[in-house]
Amino acid sequence: MQLVVGVRFKKAGKIYYFDPNQIELNLEDCVIVETARGIEYGEVVVPPKLVPNEEIVSPLKQVLRKASDEDNRQVLENKAREKEAFETGAAKIAAHGLPMKLVDVELTFDNNKLIFYFTADGRIDFRELVKDLAAVFKTRIELRQIGVRDEAKMLGGLGPCGLTLCCSTFMGDFHPVSIKMAKEQSLSLNPTKISGLCGRLMCCLKYEQDFYEEARRQMPKVGKEIVTPEGRATVLETNILKQRVKVKMITEDGTIDLKEFSAAEVQYVNGQAADDDDDDLILNDEMEALLDE
Repeated sequence: MQLVVGVRFKKAGKIYYFDPNQIELNLEDCVIVETARGIEYGEVVVPPKLVPNEEIVSPLKQVLRKASDEDNRQVLENKAREKEAFETGAAKIAAHGLPMKLVDVELTFDNNKLIFYFTADGRIDFRELVKDLAAVFKTRIELRQIGVRDEAKMLGGLGPCGLTLCCSTFMGDFHPVSIKMAKEQSLSLNPTKISGLCGRLMCCLKYEQDFYEEARRQMPKVGKEIVTPEGRATVLETNILKQRVKVKMITEDGTIDLKEFSAAEVQYVNGQAADDDDDDLILNDEMEALLDE
């Protein structure tokens, strides 16, 4: 076990573990830490705790000190410089005629590097742009291409639910999502209904997926033959939230009768529950694009 403290450098960013270095730290304390890219300023979001060694990425860097008033002023000055760098960077991109969109600019705490985050449809030759920016800012320049999900996380916004985007509020990492999740949750498979501002599948499809998977195991599959209190029937539709099944029954005179039963009332033929495999879902080009991360 190792004593660590969790530090976050951006709002809703990843949490990194550091050695507290015998410094008394509390939640929301601002600290100066040593990272792989230099000295950084972050916020304590996980107070000191013991974690298994296998959860630690070696070598474990140390917290250098609690942030001072001077450090806090330095952060504010850096943010002002970032705004200026963004305007300059956007102008330089336009001057070079590059097909790229500048999303954000980050200046490291020690002023050692300026990072320009951008999106583009393909690979961009920005060597001349880097030289131009380095001549203006007299520091190391890094241009980092990001995806549309990262762009949404940086810029923020309101989702279809009317709330601030999860990725820009509390999500440290993006979770894999798929069309199959939408199908299992009986959602519309229209891409415009299940995609977020980034144009990809909504991250919230993942939130209730474990519940749906567990509930689905207790339900018969559509098309399966089951035994109801009134005889054998074929499943037409299932309602996972209500745990009810709609079935088709053939009466003695040959007519078809539609009825609904609780999942607890029915039994599976040969004692077998619904299998977990799913029919292949044919996706159109637009849906396939949603899955292209």
